[in-house]
Amino acid sequence: MILFVVGTDTGIGKTVATGILARALMGGGKRVITQKPVQTGTTSPEDIECHRRVMELPPDPPELLKLTCPYIFPYPAAPETAARVAGKDISLETIIKAAQTLARKHDFLLIEGAGGLLVPLTATTTTADLILALKAKAVVVSPARLGTINHTLLTLEALKTRGIPVKGLVYNLFLAKDPFLAQESLRAITQRADIARTFTLPPLEGLSADKKLLEAARRFLLED
Repeated sequence: MILFVVGTDTGIGKTVATGILARALMGGGKRVITQKPVQTGTTSPEDIECHRRVMELPPDPPELLKLTCPYIFPYPAAPETAARVAGKDISLETIIKAAQTLARKHDFLLIEGAGGLLVPLTATTTTADLILALKAKAVVVSPARLGTINHTLLTLEALKTRGIPVKGLVYNLFLAKDPFLAQESLRAITQRADIARTFTLPPLEGLSADKKLLEAARRFLLED
Protein backbone atom coordinates (compact mmCIF):
# COMPACT_ATOMS: atom_id res chain seq x y z
CA MET A 1 0.00 0.00 0.00
CA ILE A 2 1.19 3.53 -0.78
CA LEU A 3 0.32 6.24 1.72
CA PHE A 4 1.16 9.82 0.84
CA VAL A 5 1.79 12.10 3.84
CA VAL A 6 0.69 15.57 2.81
CA GLY A 7 0.72 18.64 5.00
CA THR A 8 -1.55 21.65 5.21
CA ASP A 9 1.60 23.79 5.01
CA THR A 10 5.35 23.53 5.36
CA GLY A 11 7.10 23.15 8.72
CA ILE A 12 4.16 21.51 10.44
CA GLY A 13 5.62 18.13 11.39
CA LYS A 14 5.23 15.88 8.34
CA THR A 15 8.72 14.45 8.71
CA VAL A 16 8.35 13.29 12.31
CA ALA A 17 4.80 12.09 11.64
CA THR A 18 6.01 10.01 8.70
CA GLY A 19 8.73 8.45 10.83
CA ILE A 20 6.35 7.66 13.69
CA LEU A 21 3.77 6.07 11.39
CA ALA A 22 6.47 4.00 9.68
CA ARG A 23 7.88 2.83 13.00
CA ALA A 24 4.40 1.93 14.23
CA LEU A 25 3.81 -0.26 11.17
CA MET A 26 7.20 -1.91 11.63
CA GLY A 27 6.19 -2.75 15.19
CA GLY A 28 3.19 -4.59 13.74
CA GLY A 29 5.45 -6.80 11.65
CA LYS A 30 5.00 -4.90 8.37
CA ARG A 31 7.73 -4.34 5.82
CA VAL A 32 7.91 -0.56 5.64
CA ILE A 33 9.97 2.08 3.87
CA THR A 34 9.62 5.83 3.41
CA GLN A 35 10.37 8.13 0.52
CA LYS A 36 10.95 11.88 0.13
CA PRO A 37 10.77 12.43 -3.63
CA VAL A 38 12.14 15.98 -3.56
CA GLN A 39 14.19 17.47 -0.74
CA THR A 40 14.87 21.20 -0.92
CA GLY A 41 16.79 23.70 1.19
CA THR A 42 19.72 21.39 1.85
CA THR A 43 22.42 19.29 0.19
CA SER A 44 21.61 16.11 2.10
CA PRO A 45 18.52 13.88 2.45
CA GLU A 46 17.63 15.40 5.83
CA ASP A 47 14.03 14.20 6.01
CA ILE A 48 14.87 10.61 5.07
CA GLU A 49 17.63 10.67 7.69
CA CYS A 50 15.08 11.87 10.27
CA HIS A 51 12.68 9.07 9.25
CA ARG A 52 15.42 6.50 9.83
CA ARG A 53 16.31 7.91 13.25
CA VAL A 54 12.68 7.73 14.34
CA MET A 55 12.42 4.22 12.85
CA GLU A 56 15.66 3.30 14.67
CA LEU A 57 17.30 2.26 11.40
CA PRO A 58 20.69 3.17 9.90
CA PRO A 59 20.90 5.75 7.09
CA ASP A 60 20.06 4.55 3.60
CA PRO A 61 23.07 3.51 1.51
CA PRO A 62 23.70 5.52 -1.71
CA GLU A 63 22.01 3.02 -4.02
CA LEU A 64 18.84 2.98 -1.93
CA LEU A 65 18.86 6.78 -1.64
CA LYS A 66 18.47 6.99 -5.41
CA LEU A 67 15.00 5.56 -4.82
CA THR A 68 14.09 7.01 -1.42
CA CYS A 69 15.24 10.57 -2.23
CA PRO A 70 15.67 10.97 -6.00
CA TYR A 71 16.04 14.76 -5.97
CA ILE A 72 17.89 17.11 -3.59
CA PHE A 73 18.20 20.85 -4.25
CA PRO A 74 19.90 23.41 -1.98
CA TYR A 75 17.57 26.36 -2.63
CA PRO A 76 14.77 26.52 0.00
CA ALA A 77 11.70 26.71 -2.19
CA ALA A 78 8.98 24.66 -3.85
CA PRO A 79 10.47 21.74 -5.83
CA GLU A 80 9.84 23.31 -9.25
CA THR A 81 11.54 26.56 -8.22
CA ALA A 82 14.42 24.87 -6.41
CA ALA A 83 15.09 22.66 -9.43
CA ARG A 84 14.98 25.63 -11.82
CA VAL A 85 17.45 27.59 -9.66
CA ALA A 86 19.77 24.56 -9.78
CA GLY A 87 19.42 24.36 -13.55
CA LYS A 88 17.77 20.95 -13.28
CA ASP A 89 14.47 19.34 -14.23
CA ILE A 90 12.30 17.08 -12.10
CA SER A 91 10.91 14.06 -13.88
CA LEU A 92 7.59 12.86 -12.52
CA GLU A 93 8.22 9.55 -14.27
CA THR A 94 11.48 9.10 -12.34
CA ILE A 95 9.68 9.66 -9.02
CA ILE A 96 6.84 7.32 -9.95
CA LYS A 97 9.20 4.53 -11.04
CA ALA A 98 11.22 4.87 -7.82
CA ALA A 99 8.06 4.74 -5.70
CA GLN A 100 6.72 1.72 -7.56
CA THR A 101 10.03 -0.11 -7.11
CA LEU A 102 9.95 0.53 -3.36
CA ALA A 103 6.28 -0.39 -3.08
CA ARG A 104 6.80 -3.76 -4.76
CA LYS A 105 9.32 -4.77 -2.08
CA HIS A 106 7.38 -3.58 0.96
CA ASP A 107 3.96 -3.90 2.54
CA PHE A 108 3.78 -0.13 3.04
CA LEU A 109 5.47 2.81 1.33
CA LEU A 110 5.02 6.12 3.13
CA ILE A 111 5.83 9.10 0.93
CA GLU A 112 6.43 12.50 2.51
CA GLY A 113 5.52 15.38 0.25
CA ALA A 114 7.16 18.80 0.13
CA GLY A 115 4.88 21.44 1.62
CA GLY A 116 1.19 21.28 0.81
CA LEU A 117 -1.01 19.52 -1.71
CA LEU A 118 -0.77 22.03 -4.56
CA VAL A 119 2.95 22.77 -4.32
CA PRO A 120 4.43 22.68 -7.86
CA LEU A 121 6.68 19.72 -8.63
CA THR A 122 7.22 20.72 -12.25
CA ALA A 123 5.97 23.54 -14.46
CA THR A 124 2.79 21.59 -15.14
CA THR A 125 2.30 19.23 -12.16
CA THR A 126 1.71 19.43 -8.42
CA THR A 127 1.93 17.06 -5.48
CA ALA A 128 -1.73 16.22 -6.07
CA ASP A 129 -0.89 14.98 -9.56
CA LEU A 130 1.78 12.69 -8.12
CA ILE A 131 -0.64 11.24 -5.57
CA LEU A 132 -3.16 10.55 -8.31
CA ALA A 133 -0.55 8.94 -10.56
CA LEU A 134 0.49 6.61 -7.74
CA LYS A 135 -3.14 5.83 -6.80
CA ALA A 136 -2.12 6.48 -3.22
CA LYS A 137 -4.21 7.26 -0.17
CA ALA A 138 -3.49 10.54 1.60
CA VAL A 139 -2.63 11.02 5.25
CA VAL A 140 -3.09 14.69 6.09
CA VAL A 141 -0.86 16.29 8.74
CA SER A 142 -2.31 19.39 10.38
CA PRO A 143 -0.69 21.53 13.11
CA ALA A 144 -2.54 22.59 16.25
CA ARG A 145 -2.11 26.32 15.73
CA LEU A 146 -4.12 29.37 14.73
CA GLY A 147 -5.32 29.07 11.13
CA THR A 148 -5.37 25.30 11.03
CA ILE A 149 -9.16 25.02 10.58
CA ASN A 150 -9.10 26.86 7.27
CA HIS A 151 -5.89 25.23 6.01
CA THR A 152 -7.02 21.73 6.94
CA LEU A 153 -10.52 22.02 5.51
CA LEU A 154 -9.18 23.47 2.26
CA THR A 155 -6.70 20.60 1.94
CA LEU A 156 -9.38 18.00 2.62
CA GLU A 157 -11.73 19.68 0.14
CA ALA A 158 -9.03 19.75 -2.54
CA LEU A 159 -8.33 16.05 -2.00
CA LYS A 160 -12.02 15.19 -2.22
CA THR A 161 -12.49 17.28 -5.38
CA ARG A 162 -9.66 15.35 -7.05
CA GLY A 163 -10.97 11.97 -5.97
CA ILE A 164 -8.01 11.23 -3.71
CA PRO A 165 -9.04 8.97 -0.79
CA VAL A 166 -8.03 10.17 2.68
CA LYS A 167 -6.82 7.56 5.15
CA GLY A 168 -7.04 9.97 8.05
CA LEU A 169 -5.80 13.12 9.77
CA VAL A 170 -2.69 13.41 11.95
CA TYR A 171 -3.21 16.34 14.30
CA ASN A 172 0.19 17.50 15.50
CA LEU A 173 0.32 19.13 18.93
CA PHE A 174 4.00 20.10 18.68
CA LEU A 175 3.18 23.72 17.79
CA ALA A 176 0.21 24.01 20.17
CA LYS A 177 0.50 27.03 22.47
CA ASP A 178 -3.09 27.06 23.74
CA PRO A 179 -4.58 23.65 24.71
CA PHE A 180 -8.15 25.00 24.50
CA LEU A 181 -7.58 26.42 21.01
CA ALA A 182 -5.99 23.15 19.90
CA GLN A 183 -8.98 21.13 21.14
CA GLU A 184 -11.55 23.50 19.65
CA SER A 185 -9.76 23.62 16.28
CA LEU A 186 -9.77 19.84 16.03
CA ARG A 187 -13.46 19.74 17.02
CA ALA A 188 -14.30 22.27 14.31
CA ILE A 189 -12.35 20.29 11.69
CA THR A 190 -13.95 16.95 12.50
CA GLN A 191 -17.44 18.48 12.59
CA ARG A 192 -17.05 19.97 9.13
CA ALA A 193 -15.05 17.33 7.30
CA ASP A 194 -15.74 13.70 6.50
CA ILE A 195 -12.67 12.14 8.15
CA ALA A 196 -12.63 8.42 8.80
CA ARG A 197 -10.14 8.65 11.65
CA THR A 198 -7.79 11.02 13.46
CA PHE A 199 -4.51 10.47 15.27
CA THR A 200 -3.22 13.07 17.73
CA LEU A 201 0.56 13.33 17.77
CA PRO A 202 1.85 14.79 21.05
CA PRO A 203 5.14 16.68 21.39
CA LEU A 204 7.97 14.15 21.43
CA GLU A 205 11.16 14.17 23.44
CA GLY A 206 14.14 13.36 21.26
CA LEU A 207 11.95 11.94 18.47
CA SER A 208 11.05 9.00 20.68
CA ALA A 209 7.61 7.43 20.98
CA ASP A 210 6.31 5.17 23.73
CA LYS A 211 4.54 1.86 23.22
CA LYS A 212 1.03 3.28 23.67
CA LEU A 213 1.61 6.01 21.12
CA LEU A 214 2.95 3.54 18.55
CA GLU A 215 -0.01 1.22 19.15
CA ALA A 216 -2.39 4.14 18.58
CA ALA A 217 -0.57 5.07 15.39
CA ARG A 218 -0.75 1.48 14.18
CA ARG A 219 -4.50 1.29 14.81
CA PHE A 220 -4.95 4.59 13.01
CA LEU A 221 -3.41 3.12 9.86
CA LEU A 222 -4.57 -0.50 9.98
CA GLU A 223 -8.12 -0.42 11.34
CA ASP A 224 -10.92 -0.09 8.80
